[in-house]
Amino acid sequence: MPLAILFSKHLRPGPNLLFSGGRMKRKATGPKSNSKSPPSKTQIAVLPWRLSGAGTEQVLLITSRETRRWVIPKGWRMRALADNMAAAQEAYEEAGVEGYTGMSPIGAYSYDKRLNDGTLQPIEVVVYPLQVSIELDAWPEQHQRERMWVSPRVAADLVDEPELSKLLADFAPYGLRPEKGRTPD
Repeated sequence: MPLAILFSKHLRPGPNLLFSGGRMKRKATGPKSNSKSPPSKTQIAVLPWRLSGAGTEQVLLITSRETRRWVIPKGWRMRALADNMAAAQEAYEEAGVEGYTGMSPIGAYSYDKRLNDGTLQPIEVVVYPLQVSIELDAWPEQHQRERMWVSPRVAADLVDEPELSKLLADFAPYGLRPEKGRTPD
């Protein structure tokens, strides 16, 4: 059965939903912006994480190819893959890791991408968690990037994007964060 038919049996477009390109999309309902900036586009990203030998959370940062800033693996949506699986593909290509990808995003952040003509394109990045089970010795972009495992708090200090920094600082893979002044049981 075609995917579009399967979706249409369970999700019906309503006044605020559109069915387009195999995906259900929410229709913009707010006021239109009068600014001359291009409309926002969406990318997907993955936050690779693991527990260290001591049982502490670590996240994986990689360097961007051009500016060598610390970032997380991200890329454009892929038609043939669900967003979380496309994010996992980016983790493989850019960071050389594989594992278990969450079905739901853990957050989002935005940044401005500089286009070839010098204009800035607003980008929203939706982030999925990936619990790393395999760290490869060879991967497609290994000669273009560095990778580094750090605590979420250290990662928050290393990235440039404020919203990504907050997402990293607040990251708790199991949804548990000890209260201040208390240690986990």
